[in-house]
Amino acid sequence: MASPATLPINHQPISGGNSQSQPPISTPAFRAFLSRLTTSIRQGFAQRRPWYELVDRSAFARPDNLTEAATRIRKNASYFRVNYLTLLAAVLAFSLVSHPFSLLLLLSLLGAWCFLYLFRPSDQPLVILGRTFSDRETLGILLLSTVVLIFLTTVGSLLISASLIGVAIVCVHGAFRVPEDLFLDDQEQGGAGLLSFLGGAATSAAAAAAPAVAGRV
Repeated sequence: MASPATLPINHQPISGGNSQSQPPISTPAFRAFLSRLTTSIRQGFAQRRPWYELVDRSAFARPDNLTEAATRIRKNASYFRVNYLTLLAAVLAFSLVSHPFSLLLLLSLLGAWCFLYLFRPSDQPLVILGRTFSDRETLGILLLSTVVLIFLTTVGSLLISASLIGVAIVCVHGAFRVPEDLFLDDQEQGGAGLLSFLGGAATSAAAAAAPAVAGRV
């Protein structure tokens, strides 16, 4: 009696399942955000004016009145906008470095926003100590932590005082720097203000973070 024919068995690993449902840890949105932000910052710094123009002693003179001082500040802010932003950033950085605890708190808060909400895959719930948090609960905890950190600790007063010191330095320099030797026509035609070159970075950051945030709405 002939034996029944055996069916061929193909031993192939079953693809799919958990291997495809779990996205990689490094999200493309975060890499795109960093790439676009870096490109925008480089484009902004390309508009930086030479520092010797900023500290030219022969171009300093006391303004006659407040109106002239305000006009000088407006023109110098339009011309030295990137240099002024660099000075503001330097003052903030020096203040934070001199207070390492505040710097650590701010970096921790920024990391929490990035990796727990903005760039976390929408199909992976947040689990802490065995408890699963929804997106709304995560957002509420982050907002509450931000309010407590900024307004109920010394971090907020440090940022405000450093910003005021930086703005005061910019205003004093802008009021005493005579802008008559500066080429302001091209700058004013471009409609560029003190924070204009950051518009590209903000737009790119919003575009990069939009897919991650849209999945949680």
